[in-house]
Amino acid sequence: MSAASLSITGAHVWNGSGFSVRDVHIVDGRVASAAASDAELLDATGRWLIPGLIDAHFHAYATSMDGFENERGPLSYAALNGARRLTRALQRGFTTVRDVAGGDIGLAQAIDADLFPSPRYHFTGPALSQTGGHGDPRSAHVDVCFSHGHMCEVVDGVDNLRLAVRNRLRTGAHAIKVMASGGVFSLTDPIRVPQYSVDELRAVVDEAARRGSYVCAHAYSSEAVQHAVGAGVRSIEHGNLIDEATASMMAEAGAFLVPTLAAYDAMDRRGAEIGLNAVSLEKNTEVLAKGQDAVRLAHAAGVRVGFGTDLMGDLEDDQLAGIRLQVEASSATATLRSMTAVNAELIGDEALGHLDLGAYGDAVLLASDPLADSSALWRQDARVSVIRAGSVV
Repeated sequence: MSAASLSITGAHVWNGSGFSVRDVHIVDGRVASAAASDAELLDATGRWLIPGLIDAHFHAYATSMDGFENERGPLSYAALNGARRLTRALQRGFTTVRDVAGGDIGLAQAIDADLFPSPRYHFTGPALSQTGGHGDPRSAHVDVCFSHGHMCEVVDGVDNLRLAVRNRLRTGAHAIKVMASGGVFSLTDPIRVPQYSVDELRAVVDEAARRGSYVCAHAYSSEAVQHAVGAGVRSIEHGNLIDEATASMMAEAGAFLVPTLAAYDAMDRRGAEIGLNAVSLEKNTEVLAKGQDAVRLAHAAGVRVGFGTDLMGDLEDDQLAGIRLQVEASSATATLRSMTAVNAELIGDEALGHLDLGAYGDAVLLASDPLADSSALWRQDARVSVIRAGSVV
């Protein structure tokens, strides 16, 4: 959305640890020290203003609960549906998303051109998967070729991986995603087994680091997380099955954890009725109960814990439920930090995640104090206004 000027007066404003009453002036899309002469005025007296929320595990192109449909369906349909998913995320208060398996420069250009309302958009392009890994959508008895799709690409071997990373960075990717363990959605891989060799993972990390980027890894078990973090991966996605020793290793390495609690809860409640296959439903049972435990272990070890949702197909409308689940596992204060400052640090943009001078003019105005009534963080009706670059959505 185009940058605008807005003065928000009288609000209780989040400062990273609590709230204090002050005015927030946004000039040409950025927080400034004084109001612009032509600024729109928003009286927020008796309201609570938080930075725009960040979903660090989003999938714009996840149009279906069927892996092949997501990968091989028409890209034009995926892009149009993705635009709608992004607009809805913005309306829920997520003013930035990180797409970690999919997205491309065309979708990013459409957002930059204001072709539709959208959060700020960071993308990895298709995630990298080994043959038979989490990004390989083929079932064991199906004899068809699959090399790449809209969300995942099967790439084996150090040299091929180096080329794939270079191509992603050439075409605008902000980070690189690898599949480093089995997963719920895939059909042939045990969920705990590490994927990719150490040499392969280190090659991906090396290529990303030399371009000033980083690698995020889908990983569930302690073995897989240790395998990925030991190779230099910066961000662990999911991590449901980690133990205390692995959490300590992550903290020592400076790695982030991005929980995706909304996905397991939504698949458990709604997966069968919308066609999720039996293999995935069984795998989901294994990780469902452990997700909140992993958040607690990570916080106790001093890991920087972010926030993501990972919702596929029609489950996208459970995005706000992920906030409730993470609050239950930690606290409203910790979850608010996860969705703002921690995710901003992970993405690497100092203008995200706060409302101090120079920050993007992205905010959510809430009807009640989220520290006293944490449901204000996840109730849609508690959102008085969503603000993106100084414009009220």
